[in-house]
Amino acid sequence: MAEFPSKVSTRTSSPAQGAGASVSALRPDLGFLRSSLGVLMLLQLVLGLLVWALIADTPYHLYPAYGWVMFVAVFLWLVTIVFFILYLFQLHMKMYMVPWPLVLMIFNVGATVLYITAFITCSAAVELTSLKGTRPYNQRAAASFFSCLVMIAYGVSAFFSFQAWQGVGSNAATSQMAGGYA
Repeated sequence: MAEFPSKVSTRTSSPAQGAGASVSALRPDLGFLRSSLGVLMLLQLVLGLLVWALIADTPYHLYPAYGWVMFVAVFLWLVTIVFFILYLFQLHMKMYMVPWPLVLMIFNVGATVLYITAFITCSAAVELTSLKGTRPYNQRAAASFFSCLVMIAYGVSAFFSFQAWQGVGSNAATSQMAGGYA
């Protein structure tokens, strides 16, 4: 039997070395901003912000229909911000056990369906809740228009997410790790 060596060489590292590596890994991926997914997410964020800002500037609390529109717009806007940050800083690649193309597809399909209901609700309530030509009427009509545009943006994202989930144009490993954006 071999004897345990009397002298053992060990190495230690300082915590500062480990911390520096994690900070440098949080650089934004500018390629994501030029991708179709990045552009669509930015469009969804801007249009979604317009929808809820226009509604929030009117006395929406008097009409339950606008409460639903506000819920959909603000909730999806916040979740889109979370996904945008995850993809911008490539944090989704650190959580490799999550099937990101599938998660993004389910989110975009759900967001499209919710925005369809919000668009119909908002459009139907404009005439009933304000007088034509007044400021609240114009704001609610503009919110209806922008909710239609953001609904289309989420629908296009759902289509691209479905293609990424199916692996159209790439193999499954590339699609999984890249998060599905091209």
